Amino acid sequence: MNSSNETAADVRRTLERLSDDCDPVAELEERRPDDETVATQETVFGALANAHRIHALEALRDGELCACELQIVLDAPQSTVATHLRTLRDAGLVKTRKKGKWTYYRIADTAVFELLDVAAAVETPTE
Repeated sequence: MNSSNETAADVRRTLERLSDDCDPVAELEERRPDDETVATQETVFGALANAHRIHALEALRDGELCACELQIVLDAPQSTVATHLRTLRDAGLVKTRKKGKWTYYRIADTAVFELLDVAAAVETPTE
């Protein structure tokens, strides 16, 4: 029913014609997630879509670490580590605290570990 040339408006008209008893368009529109929820999910998954950031989060499973310790864990230069930590902080996945000249990072919400665990459990196809 949905050819590559068909627009959303075309599909809507087709559904309206085919349905006598219910309003499938309204039902489908109700299933559309709100934009704010999708934007939050996009931010979180975007932050998780990098091996350095996943390594940093996994290292924080056992408690907070300072940026210099995370530099050793990630085996990356300070500027690279700072960029990845900023991304994680901006996504709300880590929190910081300052102690003197040191910045310590910790997990903001342990739900991030549930996401990481689910991702690790997904069986990916091997070719």
